[in-house]
Amino acid sequence: MEEKKFDAKSIIGFILIFGILVFMMYQNQPTPEELEAQKKAEQEQVEAANSSKQDDPLVTTANDYANTQTLDSTQLAAAQGKLGRFGYAATLPGDDVTTVETDVFELKFNRIGGHLAQVKLKKFVDYDSVPIYLVKDNNSAFNLTFGTSDNRTFNTQELPFQPKVTKSGANTIISMRFKASETAFLEYRYELKPDDYMIDFSIKSQGLSGVFNTSQPITLDWKQKGIRHAKSISYENRYTRLTYMYDDGKVDKLSQMGDDDETETEVEWLSYRQFFFSSILVSNDSPFKSVAMSSKNLVDDEEIDTLFTKMYTSKLPLAYSGGEINKSLGLYYGPTEAATLKSYDKGLDQSIPFGWGIFGWINKIIFIPLFGFLIQYLPHGIAIVVMTILVKIMLSFVQYKQFLSQAKMKILKPELDAVREKYKDNKLKAQQETMAIQSRAGASPLSGCLPGLMQIPVFYALFQFFPTAFDLRQKSFLWADDLSSYDSILELPFSIPFYGSHVSLFPILAAVAIFFYMKMTTGQQVASQPTQEGMPDMGKMMKYMIYFSPLLMLVFFNNYASGLSLYYFISNLISIGIMLVIKNYIIDEDKVLAKIEVNKTKPKKQNKFQKKMAEMMEQAEAQKQAQQKNKKK
Repeated sequence: MEEKKFDAKSIIGFILIFGILVFMMYQNQPTPEELEAQKKAEQEQVEAANSSKQDDPLVTTANDYANTQTLDSTQLAAAQGKLGRFGYAATLPGDDVTTVETDVFELKFNRIGGHLAQVKLKKFVDYDSVPIYLVKDNNSAFNLTFGTSDNRTFNTQELPFQPKVTKSGANTIISMRFKASETAFLEYRYELKPDDYMIDFSIKSQGLSGVFNTSQPITLDWKQKGIRHAKSISYENRYTRLTYMYDDGKVDKLSQMGDDDETETEVEWLSYRQFFFSSILVSNDSPFKSVAMSSKNLVDDEEIDTLFTKMYTSKLPLAYSGGEINKSLGLYYGPTEAATLKSYDKGLDQSIPFGWGIFGWINKIIFIPLFGFLIQYLPHGIAIVVMTILVKIMLSFVQYKQFLSQAKMKILKPELDAVREKYKDNKLKAQQETMAIQSRAGASPLSGCLPGLMQIPVFYALFQFFPTAFDLRQKSFLWADDLSSYDSILELPFSIPFYGSHVSLFPILAAVAIFFYMKMTTGQQVASQPTQEGMPDMGKMMKYMIYFSPLLMLVFFNNYASGLSLYYFISNLISIGIMLVIKNYIIDEDKVLAKIEVNKTKPKKQNKFQKKMAEMMEQAEAQKQAQQKNKKK
């Protein structure tokens, strides 16, 4: 075999070719300026791609969910056997969970069932710094039950929906479709707006007019267990309640503590209130014709039942229109805050328990705007103190009238005791003389009670205001970490019935202040209160109240909002101060006595009521004397 030999000419040729190639590569290499421009272009391309991903990280297209899943004939037959006309839905792929975020939400949608599997409120945490979840770990179910023309009954909780996420301007739209075909489907459509807790939600169908069995009702079932968020589950449960609006603006509630159920018509919205957070279903078009609601208390023992407060259930029949379903709704998941709820102009703020009648109006018109104004400029604890001072100044004239009446009764007591002693054998005469003396002097036990009664609406309104004031949540003051919860200064190794396993300081201070205040006021009332035969010993009852009221404050308010106990503490301190000022610098008992003496000299004309009372007393006494004479015979 002849070997190939490379002669000198061949070697020189190869060298020349290699040299030419090297020279051409050198001549064509990019300059430093071109390299920099190329590098910059590549970087801009990467940034643009990343920016695009950041702008629409969740947006999907039809291509993402193309019908790429192929079932063999056996699988397809099984799917059709299970889902009937909706067997097509089993052939469609999709992520098991779709996650979407906004400024206020982190939401997760389940492919099976098509509804929310998780609702996380991004701006809030609970008492233990855990994020607030309103829906999580299967605590909620939201599904439709409907029939089809092939005599099947479906529950959407078990059905495969195909998810799709798109953008509409700044809004994010999540479409979950249970498909019979690409053009025939049942759809849950959610529209999320930036920085908004209200989700525009609709249930509608397309191309299913021949698939639905319209003679069978379609029912929406909504169940949810309230997740614990507060430090005291018993206190939280007290303000966890199902509330609803019906019949053009009427508002009602299910039981506050026990189990309860109700069926109501023309329901406009349902609120599953969880103390400071709410899940609300709103009918945006026509009201729900009939709703069967129930509430079940899940807290039997605070030491054991620590996860959930109440179980809410609602069944809402929906109506077909032309063989299709089309219902416009709203889903609110967010804070139970008056300003936020009121902004939707649907009366949702009425789900907050401000108090009924005049008490609610006092809160809405006076205390909520006043406190909202104060916290713009002051820390929340200081705002409570300032509001308390303003309330006490406003009611100081009432306290003055009350104390003046007590002073008059104290001055008259010796004279009244003498009258009762003089007419001890004639009760009617004693009562008549007592009333005459009080009338001439311008003093009456009722005149001391009426000013106190005037304070009750304010007292009750504030009792409702503090536990529902969202602005107090997780705001600290002095040793209290959270003015919307109790202020624990000592944890006990055991639990005391009705009291709890901790010691709160503000209720102790409030109880001490109430004791001294009642000692000063009730003590004077006891001294001036005449004892009448046949009547309860009011003096003795008042003595009991001096000790009972502080004890009630100490026990009952140990688990209540520390902001409320702070109010009562400051309020009673101010009341003591006002009373000392009135007693020592405003009311002069000598002048009061002189005025009483002047009043006695003036002719006092009885009004019709007084005349009628005198006549009735005379008739009663005459009947009594007649009965005594008959007994002697």
